[in-house]
Amino acid sequence: MVSDFFYPNVGGVEGHIYFLGGRLLAMGHKVIVITHAYAPDRVGVRYLSNGLKVYHVPYGVIARQDTLPNFFSLFPALRSILIREEIEIVHGHQALSSMAHEGILHARTMGLRAVFTDHSLFGFSDTASILTNKLLRFALSDVDGVVCVSHTGKENTTLRANLDPSKVSVIPNAVVAEQFEPDGSRVESGKLTVVVLSRLMYRKGIDLLIAAIPRLCAAHPDLHFLIGGDGPKRVELEQMRERYLLQDRVELCGAVRQGEVRDHLTRGSIFLNTSLTEAFGTGIIEAACAGLFVVSTRVGGIPEVLPPQMIRLARPEEDDVVQAMHDAIAHVRAGKHDALAYHAAVKQMYSWTQVAHRVEKVYGDAMQNRLPRPSERLARYYAGGTIAGKIFVIIVAVDMLFLKLLEWWLPSHCIDRCPGRRGDHAATRAEQAPAES
Repeated sequence: MVSDFFYPNVGGVEGHIYFLGGRLLAMGHKVIVITHAYAPDRVGVRYLSNGLKVYHVPYGVIARQDTLPNFFSLFPALRSILIREEIEIVHGHQALSSMAHEGILHARTMGLRAVFTDHSLFGFSDTASILTNKLLRFALSDVDGVVCVSHTGKENTTLRANLDPSKVSVIPNAVVAEQFEPDGSRVESGKLTVVVLSRLMYRKGIDLLIAAIPRLCAAHPDLHFLIGGDGPKRVELEQMRERYLLQDRVELCGAVRQGEVRDHLTRGSIFLNTSLTEAFGTGIIEAACAGLFVVSTRVGGIPEVLPPQMIRLARPEEDDVVQAMHDAIAHVRAGKHDALAYHAAVKQMYSWTQVAHRVEKVYGDAMQNRLPRPSERLARYYAGGTIAGKIFVIIVAVDMLFLKLLEWWLPSHCIDRCPGRRGDHAATRAEQAPAES
């Protein structure tokens, strides 16, 4: 699996790769993760507690843990790793990951299978989205399979990359239910706490949150907000809190560590999500699994995540969000909310073992595909656009020549092979996997 986004950075993509990789290891597959180095000293090979082997390539980062797209500088290191580990399928994650796109390009040049998972939604009109979509079109011109985390995400990715819908599978994220057990003893009596856990940035709808909090606090004297996360909108939240004198009712907790997410969630009864765009919303199922009633904006793939009785949906507008919160508060105060029932339902609906089995099916289909001839590859890239198509062809042609140079400089038979033996912990997990599913 190749992506710019992996631990020690924390996020939805990072967690997806970690849990999916661990389940695939337990099922008997050999899985490695290739990502960039992290300051100050996270470079080289590391092993994680679930058995995943991680290669941190010394690759420069430009912003938000993303590397600069340059197409060729990763190839020598990537080729050595793929040959040494005897990899058959390269699985790239996230449309904004340059390493994922380059990994797919180089893997196809080497004659390997390639799969891509898109975790986000993008528009079609602003400059950043146009450039991202064109890069995605290039990367997915020659790929064996694509995975999206929601049906809305599938429609979005299919349009952006001009894909055949039959090549795109929908496999949602999941949650480790055992890590999100409800704990009613942590909810403070005498007040109703609303939990927010999000990056504090524009696309997460923090402006909506800033507008809604004063109105909700004025209408419900016992209402408190517990806001976890950090980002550029934190200053505006602090200003709102001071303007309306809500210091004792709005608590800003800052960034929340992955191991502390459950403790943060179980302090409240309602989870509020105000995102303006969301492909799936892993935080929503984590909150529901922890026993919280969910209020969210009706955007992206969120309506697909939970059944109607477990969530209140609102248009991404201030008045609608406030009304949905009024309904949720009345629902909880009426005693209709059962935290343990929510946990049991989410545990039944979402499982990483099920996700791994479905991804394994995508891998199996990819292995059955015929590898295209060089002329067929070039024809696929040439169809990428009047001008862009020609640029794509030049890049791929140079990549093919670069592979010949690397074969001359360091023949594949001179690269040591890494044994594929799994540790005892992996064998134990493999025996337990059927019981978990």
